[in-house]
Amino acid sequence: MSVSTSNVYGKISISDSAIAKVAKNAALECYGIVDTVSRGIGDSLSELLKKQYDGRGVKVGTSGDRIFIDIKVIIKYGVSINAVAESLKESVKYRVERFTGMIVDTVNVNIIGVKL
Repeated sequence: MSVSTSNVYGKISISDSAIAKVAKNAALECYGIVDTVSRGIGDSLSELLKKQYDGRGVKVGTSGDRIFIDIKVIIKYGVSINAVAESLKESVKYRVERFTGMIVDTVNVNIIGVKL
């Protein structure tokens, strides 16, 4: 799927994979985040077969001009989980809204593990 909007210049469509890449890059730049992880075994296999997809650990859903993002991450040991999760939400929301020009409704952060 993709998210679409129209303006005086024409119609703009942005694919979910492009949004996922922006969200992943924003997540990896946040303090305390080690990496994003795949959602499951089926997703891991599909990512191996695709050549260019790099939105691993990020699921993007769209409804009209609203964007819903789920991110699965591994965090560093010793950091405040709540502070890192809130920082991650704000960073991803800001970067995706700035990239797309559309509203990010929710950013769900799932912490899968802790790395020393």
